[in-house]
Amino acid sequence: MASLRCLITGGAGFVGSHLSERLVREGHDVVVVDNFLTGRRQNIAELIAGPRFLLIEHDVIAPLPESLGARFDRIYLLACPASPPRYQADPVYTTKISFLGTLYGLERAQRDDARLLLASTSEIYGEPEVHPQPESYRGSVSTLGPRACYDEGKRVAETLVSDFRRGRGVDARIARIFNTYGPRMDPEDGRVVSNFLVQALRGEDLTIYGDGTQSRSFCFVTDLVDGLVRLMEHESEAGPVNLGNDEEHSMLSLAELAREAAGTHGVHTKRSSFHPRPIDDPTQRRPDLSLARARLGYA
Repeated sequence: MASLRCLITGGAGFVGSHLSERLVREGHDVVVVDNFLTGRRQNIAELIAGPRFLLIEHDVIAPLPESLGARFDRIYLLACPASPPRYQADPVYTTKISFLGTLYGLERAQRDDARLLLASTSEIYGEPEVHPQPESYRGSVSTLGPRACYDEGKRVAETLVSDFRRGRGVDARIARIFNTYGPRMDPEDGRVVSNFLVQALRGEDLTIYGDGTQSRSFCFVTDLVDGLVRLMEHESEAGPVNLGNDEEHSMLSLAELAREAAGTHGVHTKRSSFHPRPIDDPTQRRPDLSLARARLGYA
């Protein structure tokens, strides 16, 4: 693949930093836009000094700055807090990120004749009535609950992408990302993998919400990034496409894996501490990956 000029919003975040690394490693020029709400400079510290990487501190709810320079070939929209405590801290702002961040990215893609990829989410499926969840499933989401700022924000972002694709000819793709873990997760962001591992390493009781039978499917971050790049570079697939891992774990089984992973450090972690399940927290989540396998060769 020829060298491309790539823009990544949220490129200093957990997933964005791994995507930035991969694109730079493949010989592309990468411009990252981030306001460090949840992203961290240390995530991209090794890239900042390199000749193929540029960081611009900017909030995506404002129009993209002219300092971004020449046209882009690829635009990845990853900017948005993804853990419930972070996106619920200022729900109105979270909705603005999804709507305005996507709108301004699409306008830049239209101007540059660039290909764009939206990082959407499995949360658009809500409390699923279909299991596993295929892309054709329209979801069951509360518009009124505390998670709606993120869930509905991503749903309207998908609508914007679809309308720019149909009405304005923008080459835009949608990836629906399922739970992801790996290096550079913020240990304090409230997501279950980091929660369990930090508590296990500290020898604390593991916090389980509900009865622990609710399930999720977890994908390692570099496998997710591979799916994002495959979707972006596919000659015609626009999605939405589910990306993740379809191996399902209950919270109880995940807690045991965390204890095992902590090894002797977690030797004093014997119990789980049970708390009420948060409002609108889905009971099941597992992707149907048939489309990703067939169209992208993804695994």
